[in-house]
Amino acid sequence: MAAEAVVTVRLVRSFQHRNFKPVVLRGVSLDQTVQDFMQLVRDDIASRTELPLPFRKYAYDTMKIIHQAHGAKTNELVMSLEDDDKLILQDGQTLRAAGVGNETEVAFFQKDDYSSFKADPKTVW
Repeated sequence: MAAEAVVTVRLVRSFQHRNFKPVVLRGVSLDQTVQDFMQLVRDDIASRTELPLPFRKYAYDTMKIIHQAHGAKTNELVMSLEDDDKLILQDGQTLRAAGVGNETEVAFFQKDDYSSFKADPKTVW
């Protein structure tokens, strides 16, 4: 099994407005903890000048697997609201133990924003 992977991180600023940007990270160690990976992503996006400032400065705090390579994709435009207990990455786990592999796509968002949207999943145009 490869020790390094390509992981796509979908930075979700707003579920209601379907406002998100994908960022591709190469050479990601699957043996690092979820907290270390979140910090790596925060540091990476802070230096990406091609990302609009609101995406670089947002207080992301939670990650959830959207899909793995060769797996079924959700029909939801931002991400599925199902299976949080299996798909939200837990602090203290390694990425590998959390189910992240090569070409996995994960969402990075604020848990409070997600909880509000899940309670009332309406989108605004």
